[in-house]
Amino acid sequence: MKSASGKPVVAVVTGASRGAGRGIAQALGSQGVIVYVTGRSRSSSDSPYGGTVAETAALVDQAGGKGIPVIVDHADDEAVRDLFATVRRDYGRLDLLVNNAAKLVATTSPGGFWEKPLETADLLTVGLRSHYVASFHAAPLLIGNGRGLIVNTGHYGAVSYYHGAAYGAQKAGADKMAADMAKELRPYNVAAASIWMGGLDTERARAYIASLPAEARPTARRESPQFTGRVIAALYASEELMNFSGRALIGAELGAYFGITDIDGSAPRSLRYTLGGPPQLHPSLR
Repeated sequence: MKSASGKPVVAVVTGASRGAGRGIAQALGSQGVIVYVTGRSRSSSDSPYGGTVAETAALVDQAGGKGIPVIVDHADDEAVRDLFATVRRDYGRLDLLVNNAAKLVATTSPGGFWEKPLETADLLTVGLRSHYVASFHAAPLLIGNGRGLIVNTGHYGAVSYYHGAAYGAQKAGADKMAADMAKELRPYNVAAASIWMGGLDTERARAYIASLPAEARPTARRESPQFTGRVIAALYASEELMNFSGRALIGAELGAYFGITDIDGSAPRSLRYTLGGPPQLHPSLR
């Protein structure tokens, strides 16, 4: 996959030590992308779910791209500024930003929002504000290219009850943020969109499912994290990129549109008619 200048695409994927970010980075690597992999994990012991930025960067290399691990706490504005200063110094440009970093605390715990730790609301800092800060620093680099894309990883929780108030607010906020950024970026041929992921087969998800009673464990097939990365790559490469800008898009539907399958050859299923779906065009763009 090449940039507008014919050079390899340069991307930043935030929150990529594990989970969705790791899969997205790995899939972009398979397209020959140079991927800055960010996250806080230096050691696999830093999280109960394992994973480090260095491990993800190595997977990007193995897939055929170039992985560059950078330790970044996305609650630290100066660290984020330094990240994009490094990208500018190394390559002088940026083609793709994937905002995926999120601080998940007690998200799947039972009970009302008042019964969960107050730090559950930190998702509105690292997960919403952090998307804004990363996009703020990325925008000049994307605009300088004359073509670019910002993706916020999203979910059906933006329009339906899922994991509680903080989770829903973060997902809905990220959708609206992408829509409004898209409006301001359109004159520069830079797109912004949210891509909703389905139930993912991640380390965190596997641990949560394993904690449930056997009779309560879901049996439906889960999307691989790499699927979203494949969809993002197809969207970036498409001549229709700007037609999708400003929209919240269901990854399964966008994958079907571009003919993208998951790593096992299957086609993930849209949950639009069970969990709800985004509008075709956000009202702020009408």
